[in-house]
Amino acid sequence: MTQVFGATSTTDDVLSGVSLKGKRALVTGVSAGLGIETARALAAHGAHVVGAARDLAKAGRATEQVRAAAAQGDGAFELVALDLADLASVRACADSLNAQGAAFDLVIANAGVMATPFGHTQDGFETQFGTNHLGHFVLVNRIAGLMGPGARLVALSSAGHRFADIDLEDPNFQSAPYVPFVAYGRSKTANILFAVAFDARHRARGVRATAVHPGGIMTELARHMAPGEIETMVSSINEQAAAAGHPPFQFKNIPQGAATSVWAGVVAGADAVGGRYCEDCHVSDVVPNEVPLTLVNTGVRAYALDADRAEALWRKSEAMVGEHFA
Repeated sequence: MTQVFGATSTTDDVLSGVSLKGKRALVTGVSAGLGIETARALAAHGAHVVGAARDLAKAGRATEQVRAAAAQGDGAFELVALDLADLASVRACADSLNAQGAAFDLVIANAGVMATPFGHTQDGFETQFGTNHLGHFVLVNRIAGLMGPGARLVALSSAGHRFADIDLEDPNFQSAPYVPFVAYGRSKTANILFAVAFDARHRARGVRATAVHPGGIMTELARHMAPGEIETMVSSINEQAAAAGHPPFQFKNIPQGAATSVWAGVVAGADAVGGRYCEDCHVSDVVPNEVPLTLVNTGVRAYALDADRAEALWRKSEAMVGEHFA
């Protein structure tokens, strides 16, 4: 009987009894939070994990537990430099990985930023769209040749995708007023649409892609939020939850937050999660676009899984980064 997991399942729960010996995984954003735990769980079960981070000194200190887990679990761990907000760094990272030529069974696009002040990446893109989407778009496409049959891409999105659809006419907020969580929502919708388009392009050769929402977790991701902003948001969620007859919001701990990433990347069936959006270790229901947005909703907005939107975003992204990916 297939084990059923849920919101409180941890990485160790979903990987119980699973051997990843001989598997290689790339995890971005391993200097904090979910990235560290994701890398630890995979390495503890025997995987060779390549962790990518912008600040290698910080990542080296933060991943001591990953190295210990790798040694105990007969896995391996190494670090590579990657600044998703600088496409020169992204391309250099991809070039280095391609030069090594070692295949990846799993790529987890975990790194990201949230609700940043208005700004731009090194290449002039709005910070959240450029970092969360375009950086991963270039990295993953450039190393796609290292992903063979059976490999998977897991793109970390968020329930925040419900704040906004992508805007292909004004991705850098040159016309619209900048709102931090609208920008975050656009970037998280883009993460899902990228998984949809990548899955469509590569499924015929046995490579699948999925997007996941880890849940609400207290990590460094919230460092740009104003004091009290999280508390205000949680209060609003709980008011809506009470009105709908739901229990109050509960933060996940980090092992619970990383569980859906490893579940979707290793445990779930490829056909079940390919081209889909997952949360709480299951494939999410699709919420029609016209359903009023509330913060207590689960599920994925229909616009985030729209194949035509996914293709349009792909073409727009290629134009923005100046590269075409077959």
